[in-house]
Parts: sequence; C-alpha cells; structure tokens
Amino acid sequence: MPENEGVTLSRPSISEVSALIADLADHRKFGVGDYRELMSTKADLLERIAADRPGDTEAAEVAAAARARADELKSTD
Repeated sequence: MPENEGVTLSRPSISEVSALIADLADHRKFGVGDYRELMSTKADLLERIAADRPGDTEAAEVAAAARARADELKSTD
C-alpha cells in the first residue's frame, strides 16, 4: 500500500518549496545533505502539487517520474 494512500494531500507551501530549493542548492554547492532524502522530498512535494491539480496530466507525469527516481535511489541502499 502506498505511503500516502487514503490521505488527502495539501498543496505545498511556499516555505516548503523554498526550503527544498535551498537544500538542493546547498547540496550542489557544498555537498551537504543526503541526495536520496532530497529527491524523496522533491517527489513528495511534486505529488502534492499533482494531487492539488487533478486535471493536470503533466503535473501527474512529472510527479510519477520524480517518485520513480526517488524510489530507485532508495533501492540502492
């Protein structure tokens, strides 16, 4: 069963998106942070955006691709 199944997801806040962008920049510039965790957070936020826009197939496709990549990274543990 998917982690968020049956849970209503809210659209991410600007502060959540800003925090992810800052964390990604820090990872890129300084190598800080766990890349797998960052990609999982990115997928979570994209899934929430897609859930907030049910008719937007592009958002759903982008979220699905991000989740697949995050899951792929987790499986290499």
